[in-house]
Amino acid sequence: SVANFANMRCASVFSLFVTAHGCTTLIVGKAASFDGSVMATHSDDGESGADARAVKVPPLDHPEGSKRPVFYDTEDYPRFVGDRGVEAYLPANNLGYNRSIPIGFIPQVGHTYGYVEATYGILNEKQVGIGESTCSAIFGTQARGKGGHALFSIDSLSRIALERAATAREAVLLMGDLAVKEGFYGADAFEGTGESLMVIDPHEGFIFHILPDESGTSAIWAAQRVDDTHVGVVANMFTIRQIKRNQTTLGKPDFLFSSSVHATAQARGWWNPSEGVELDFTKVYSDGEYAHKYYSGRRVWGSYRMLAPQ
Repeated sequence: SVANFANMRCASVFSLFVTAHGCTTLIVGKAASFDGSVMATHSDDGESGADARAVKVPPLDHPEGSKRPVFYDTEDYPRFVGDRGVEAYLPANNLGYNRSIPIGFIPQVGHTYGYVEATYGILNEKQVGIGESTCSAIFGTQARGKGGHALFSIDSLSRIALERAATAREAVLLMGDLAVKEGFYGADAFEGTGESLMVIDPHEGFIFHILPDESGTSAIWAAQRVDDTHVGVVANMFTIRQIKRNQTTLGKPDFLFSSSVHATAQARGWWNPSEGVELDFTKVYSDGEYAHKYYSGRRVWGSYRMLAPQ
C-alpha cells in the first residue's frame, strides 16, 4: 500500500516505528522525508526463542571457485554457529550448540560487503537497507533437508543481497534470480508462507514480495519502486496491486518481477492478458489477512492516519 506524503517529517516515521505492533514496515521516498533521505523501518515481532542479537559481518575476500554455504533458518537462538568473521557466532561463544550445517551451496563472489544483521540483513556498507514483514500466500513449501527442495528463506536472501548488492535495485534482482533458480520457502506458520521486504538505498526504494511457486522448487516474486513523494506500509500482507509493466522512472522500470508471476496466473485462469488489464499481484497471490480479518488492514490504515491525520 503506497500513499503520497510529500514533505513528511522524519520524526513522524520514527515515532510510528516505536509504537508499532506486529511486523509493521514502512518505506519512505526521498521527496517525502524532511531531509531527503530514503527510509525503511522494521519491527521484528519474534517469538520467545528468537535470536535478538545484532552483529556486524565484516567485508571478506574469497578464493576463486569457492562456494557460499546456505543454511536452514530457524530464527531461534542461536541463528548460526560457525565462522563467518563474527565473534558472537564462534562455537566457543555458543557452548552446548552444534555447528550449523549447510543445506546447499551457491557460487561465491570474489568480495562480499560488510553489513549489519539480526534475524535478517539490515544495512550494508553501500547503504543498502532492508526491513521485513511475513505475509500470507497461496503456495507454500519446505526447505531442503526438511521435506522440500527449496534452498532460500527470506533470512538468507536478505543476507546475500547485502553481501553482494550496491543498490536496492541490484538487491531485488539478485534475490529474485536466486530464489527462482534454487527455490524459496517461507515461514510456514500462522504468519504465512510469503514474505515482503522494504529494500532501500540513498536514492530509491522498493517493496519486494515473494512466495514459493506451485512446484516448490522455484519462486514467484514482484517488486514495486516507491515513488519519491510516496510512503508505503506493509503489515503482514502483500500490498502490490497492478503490475504496470510499461511504467518507468528515469528510463528504468518501476516494476520488477519473475516470469512466473504472469505465467502461473494465466495457466490457472486467474489472469487473462487478452482482457487488457494488468495483473493484480495481491488479488492473485495473497491468502488474505491472517490471525483475524483486521490483523493487517487496521495497521496500514492506522499508519497512514498518523502520517497524514487530515
